[in-house]
Formats: sequence, C-alpha cells, structure tokens
Amino acid sequence: MIRQIITYPDKRLFMRSNEVERFDKELHTLLDDMYETMRAKNGIGLAAIQVAVPLRALIINLPDEEGNQHKEDLLELINPIIVESKGTQVYTEGCLSVPEYYDDIERAKWVRVEYYDREGNKKSLESEGLLAVAIQHEMDHLDGHLFIEKLPYLKRKKFEKEWKKKKKATKAKG
Repeated sequence: MIRQIITYPDKRLFMRSNEVERFDKELHTLLDDMYETMRAKNGIGLAAIQVAVPLRALIINLPDEEGNQHKEDLLELINPIIVESKGTQVYTEGCLSVPEYYDDIERAKWVRVEYYDREGNKKSLESEGLLAVAIQHEMDHLDGHLFIEKLPYLKRKKFEKEWKKKKKATKAKG
C-alpha cells in the first residue's frame, strides 16, 4: 500500500523515532508499504517517520548503472547505529519530505553500520559513496533531522524564504 509522505515543516519530522521492539507482521507490512511508497515517488531511500510512523526503520534501494532499482538489492535497516565513519564527501542530496529541493551536503565518505533485518537478525554493513550518503541521510530522519539543517546559515535562510514563497504560490493555485 502506498502511504502518504509527510513533508517539511511537519513537526513529526523533527522528533526522534522509537526503537523497534517487535519484529512481527506489522513491521513487515510497514517495510513493504515503505518500499511501494518509495518506488512510487522515485526515491532511493525512506525512513519510517516519513510515512508518519515514528520507528527506527529505514529502507534504501540504490539504482544500478542503468538507473534501474531491483528489489533484491533492497536494504532494510532496523535500529541502525553508525559504529565507525571516515573521510568526507560532498553529494547533492534531495529528500521526499522536502520535495523539489536539492543541495550539496557534506557527510562521511565511509561508514560502518550495525542494524537488524526484518527478522531481528543482527547485521553489519560497510559502505561508501552514494550508499554511505543514503544511510546517513535516512538515519538523520530517525533522529529528527533533515538534510537542510546541514546547510550553511545563509543558505538555510534562503531555502526557508523560497520554501514559504513556493507554498503560498501552491495554495493560491488551488
């Protein structure tokens, strides 16, 4: 089922999500719905809070060289924790909760994350490049942060001013 994605400035996006305690059918349904929702919106990652569920669960499905996403490449990270990170990189990021806005964000170049899969099995993953960016971006959501918070002060103020202007124009249309 495709769920509605909540968007900035919804206050729920700024709340820390709760640990997943039950690896049950309800969690599996949430993860499956998140996948359908992410694909329907052409995203590469989605945190549970973005569909208004305050749980520490996220999914990532990076496209291959041809730009295709394959479900067998889907990563589901439950209660993830970054245990190590190295280096820095700058990537142009966007977010389904901040539609149609993209900007350059600096993050760690390499991360090792520990997490649980949908069945409750403990896993570890090392990543770099876009996957490392996506993991950090989605994990920020779990802690109640959006990528726009990483913008320099003046750029953030400019974003907020343009966002308000865009929202007014959208409301005026209808």
